[in-house]
Amino acid sequence: MDNNERPSWTAKLSRSLEGLRQREDQLSLVLSLVIGALVGLVVVAFILLTGRLAARMYPAGGSGWRRVLVPVLGSLSTGYLLWRYFPFARGSGIPQTRFALFINDGRILFRTVLGKFFCCSASLASGIALGREGPSVQVGAGLASVIARNLGLSPKQVKALVPAGCAAALAAAFNTPIAAVLFSLEEIMGDLHASVLGSVVLSSATSWMVLHLVLGDDPLFHVASYRAVHPAEFGVYAVLGVVGGLGSVAFVKLLLGLRAWFMRLPKWTVWFQPVAGGLTVGLIGYFVPEVLGVGYNHVEKVLNGDIVLKVVVLLAVLKIVATAVCYASGNAGGIFGPSLFIGAMMGAAVGGVAHTLFPSYTAGPGAYALVGMGTAFAGIVRTPLTSVFMIFEITRDYTIIVPLMISNLIAYFISQKLQRQPIYEALAAQEGVHLPTAHSRSQAERIQVRQAMRSAPAVLSPDLTIAMVLRQTKDSAFDAWPVGDEQGLWGMIRSGELERAADEGASHQRIAEILSDPSRSGQATAEGPPHVHPDHSLSVALERMGNTGLNVLPVVSRANVHQLMGIIALEDILDAFGVAKRGRPMEPSH
Repeated sequence: MDNNERPSWTAKLSRSLEGLRQREDQLSLVLSLVIGALVGLVVVAFILLTGRLAARMYPAGGSGWRRVLVPVLGSLSTGYLLWRYFPFARGSGIPQTRFALFINDGRILFRTVLGKFFCCSASLASGIALGREGPSVQVGAGLASVIARNLGLSPKQVKALVPAGCAAALAAAFNTPIAAVLFSLEEIMGDLHASVLGSVVLSSATSWMVLHLVLGDDPLFHVASYRAVHPAEFGVYAVLGVVGGLGSVAFVKLLLGLRAWFMRLPKWTVWFQPVAGGLTVGLIGYFVPEVLGVGYNHVEKVLNGDIVLKVVVLLAVLKIVATAVCYASGNAGGIFGPSLFIGAMMGAAVGGVAHTLFPSYTAGPGAYALVGMGTAFAGIVRTPLTSVFMIFEITRDYTIIVPLMISNLIAYFISQKLQRQPIYEALAAQEGVHLPTAHSRSQAERIQVRQAMRSAPAVLSPDLTIAMVLRQTKDSAFDAWPVGDEQGLWGMIRSGELERAADEGASHQRIAEILSDPSRSGQATAEGPPHVHPDHSLSVALERMGNTGLNVLPVVSRANVHQLMGIIALEDILDAFGVAKRGRPMEPSH
């Protein structure tokens, strides 16, 4: 056979790829290696770029005016780029990654990846008090999504590779491959038994090896070995858990409150809102330069006991304020790094007081700073298992585990009681996106609302009068109907409410006035009108019917709580469970 008849190497490669596509398990493992290596290289570049730019833009010992001007100019320029070109690259990247995974079939645009990388690099290098780990996760997930989609993989395969990109990014950013795997499963997937475990582990390990090949075997922090001094010391770690829990709640509530305030400002101000964060951190940094940037070098000083008590208390408070304003105003950056900084300062403060009072029974402040890092992470991010393994990997010291578990558990419990909604779910909800909670995910295998829902009847206009609605719905089999306009769903109106108003002589009242009455039961909350989502279990729908007193609930999109997708009635649920054998009442169209 001559050369012309031989298949070219491109044809062989094409056939090999086509064969791999038919073998999903093998393909996912191969791509996990590729994604791990590529994401590891990108995150290393991210670390080097931000570190070297920061050293030039506000060097240690530089003039005070630079510490004010650089963050302001940095936030102004990146704010415009985020508003004009990269709207999905704002914030930390964790809510956006979960949005892509659960709502958008794992689709993250390459444009967003580029925007996140460069805008976040510029933002962090200019001194904005945010972290690089959350953005790294979105970059890693985005690269995995781009690779998988360009290979023509199905949405299911794309979604399976996104967590692998997340784990690879976090393994390189934190130098903690085990914690990276746990975070991807615990927070991103919400399932420690997810079927993607193999891909996630392989990608994380590959990325970690790339990090070590390029930057060497250097831990994130250099810390002295931990040693328990006395059993009574565990009581101090319990106190640290209380302080860490309360501090975490204060940080989360401040951040969410400020973000809600910024979101109420006119839309045309979005492009320069980040300047508020830049100016805040610049003014604080003029007097206290340690607040600028991620601050890992100052964390290492605290871990080695080199900062006095008054300073660590001040730094904890100022970092909470600076990070909350920087994030809420729309800068690109995450809260992982600041969480560790805040936790280290709170831990050092508790440890400093304890060591002053009981020097013979307690370790130095550095040990408490180390535990405090995990404590704040567990309280703010709400991933207690990840936080324990993360600190364990940083120290490589098994004896730190018990104090960590004590402090983390208490902080997690306090945070959960005082701030019911985890921070990433709350941030997504502020955007009008309802990500699935741990509870709803646990019900995923049961009968879902989508299997029993029906098409919505005609939506009533809020401008209709009570008399008109009563005439329009007199033959309806339902006792409640959806109300909305071109902006979307307003809520549900009950027949009992309409009849009661008519008996009181208010037949000419608009139904919008009834819906806006704050005294009515089942009214709209901060999460929108009473509703369910298509992937909710039927038990969730029954529970919400009981709480609201409605026998009919609107089924709405997770991406927009005001987008009506259908309705589900009590009869539908009974039919789905085989309880009601009669046919469903059909709603006449109007």
